[in-house]
Amino acid sequence: MGTCTVCETKGNHVSDGLGVCALCLRSGSKEARHQAEKAHAESRKRFGLPARPPFDPSGIRCGGCVNDCRIPDGGTGYCGIKKNLGGSLSGVSSTRGKFSRYHDPLPTNCVGDWVCPAGTGAGYPNYAFCIGPEYGYKNLAVFFHACTFNCLYCQNWQFKEQTHLPQTTDVFSLISAVDAKTACICYFGGDPSPQAAFSIQASRLALKKNNDTLLRICWETNGSMNPGLLAEMLEIALYSGGCIKFDLKAFDDGLHQGLTGASNRYTLENFRRAGKWISKRPVPPLVIASTLLVPGYIDAAEIGAVARFIASVDPEIPYALLAFQPQFFMSDLSTTPRRLAYQCEEAARRAGLKNVRIGNRHLLS
Repeated sequence: MGTCTVCETKGNHVSDGLGVCALCLRSGSKEARHQAEKAHAESRKRFGLPARPPFDPSGIRCGGCVNDCRIPDGGTGYCGIKKNLGGSLSGVSSTRGKFSRYHDPLPTNCVGDWVCPAGTGAGYPNYAFCIGPEYGYKNLAVFFHACTFNCLYCQNWQFKEQTHLPQTTDVFSLISAVDAKTACICYFGGDPSPQAAFSIQASRLALKKNNDTLLRICWETNGSMNPGLLAEMLEIALYSGGCIKFDLKAFDDGLHQGLTGASNRYTLENFRRAGKWISKRPVPPLVIASTLLVPGYIDAAEIGAVARFIASVDPEIPYALLAFQPQFFMSDLSTTPRRLAYQCEEAARRAGLKNVRIGNRHLLS
């Protein structure tokens, strides 16, 4: 049973790893914010990552994401892979990235599998190889080893063990994995945001290589990247039949910062920007949204707020509610209760969304 260090509330839905309850995070109190900052700093220490985004007035401004790091000489950005060496940014580039890759047979367990061409044949024949699931084809999954957020419940937190390592991989090594049976490339992680320029360059080269063959390009992201980079990603996804899958972790910014260590300002602004592209290609959907149902923190009220925001952009946007598995600094929580998942689904539909789905049902308790 966890205890909130601010209001001293006790319960199974207060994580000791975070040390503060959802109500206190939403209140915006200094005490709640301070406790959350302590938890994030502690979670990053073991991986050698900066406790908070650096802001050195004389440092180099990265400008790649919402954190707006100003990196001092010899220092590292919040993501852990952008470095200031002698007044120049280094670490990764448009031609070298930090990632792992593998092939997944289609259809795969993707956030958008119930609406995307790989799982449904949506957009056939322009964007899908067949009517129905693309059996016999595969997805090239590109997992980036860095992130602009620091989710204390991260479901793939092990990537942090790779972030500080100096090794990078050439873009052509990635492109060599694209063959005649590769129907799509999906960038995720971690998050693509710190390496958006690399993913854009890789995508352009892959599409050039597959000039006469379908190759969908998709991103699964927290949406915190620079808006200019997002525009390039949207253009590629639109042309190729791919999509941008936004992970909308919370609507309330205090709660979002408590859980992720970062503001959702760029995420919400970028989601609205992406929504303006939807009419250019309604099928298959260009924009998909998802939220992880973290017990005690993401409840029906929070999902209702997220869903109303999505509906204000376009009520047809597919929305996946994902069951939570205890991980990282919030491993003391339970999996998502079945009752909570159904309450959240109903809240999303009441908010006006027309295509809502509960994912990872096998994790529901």
